[in-house]
Amino acid sequence: MHKSLKIGLTAGALGALVALGGIAPAQAAEGDAQLSVFHGVPGLTVDVYVNDALTLDNFAPGDLAGPLALAPGTYTVAITAADAADSSAPVIGPVDLPLEAGKNYTAVAHLKADGTPTATLFTNDISQLAAGEGRLTVRHVAAAPAVDILANGAAAITNLENPAESVLVLPAGTISAAVAATGTTDPVIGPADVNVAEGTNTIVYAWGSLTDTNLALGVQTIDGLHSNPDSINAGGAGLAATNAPSETTGLWVGGFAALLMGLVAASVIGMRRVAARR
Repeated sequence: MHKSLKIGLTAGALGALVALGGIAPAQAAEGDAQLSVFHGVPGLTVDVYVNDALTLDNFAPGDLAGPLALAPGTYTVAITAADAADSSAPVIGPVDLPLEAGKNYTAVAHLKADGTPTATLFTNDISQLAAGEGRLTVRHVAAAPAVDILANGAAAITNLENPAESVLVLPAGTISAAVAATGTTDPVIGPADVNVAEGTNTIVYAWGSLTDTNLALGVQTIDGLHSNPDSINAGGAGLAATNAPSETTGLWVGGFAALLMGLVAASVIGMRRVAARR
């Protein structure tokens, strides 16, 4: 069970720690940053320390927690083996996370392409979307080589590497997609259909290890991004994660490939691409 502990923050941030433990979404005060945490290192249950205080206990691979509302500033995060006595012997980190007011972040513990553990801080795009539009973000955080994205049998994007991300604003609806290994034009996965939800940033994490055949998919959604007056853009996140190692690796690969290919298919027909990394 996830635990939330005091880490010397404001009262609002302390309440948000409960949310990070998986009880309820955080209610961010004006000027707060929001931080979610995704665990993408297979086979390693961990504890997460923020500013040397235990914040997530027994955090399992595939878990996605948050958002945690925090006052702007720099927070030190250390990831240790489960049930470590303290944060003095981290397996990842410590890393400093600089958080700016009003922004939305996801800290991801994951494997580099070579299989060594690391952590990456992503800034989530919570800008408003026009009516009828959705945002699709794909993040490659798996121990796997780069991929080429194919459109109509030809490579439209090459060498999408860990920990790169691609972000598109697309008309809401369903798009078709497929992917191939870098340097080839023979699709190994897909085509498949991808749903782009209106007013939502759908963030897909490709995580795990190709060599160890435990690739899996994590999904984070941030909704409320409509630009119409009846919608509220609070930067909140609706979170869901799926962990599909071993037997369902093929299903994960198909879904990830489809999402990647969907990005390219959309760009080829003239939809605009948006970079969401700072």
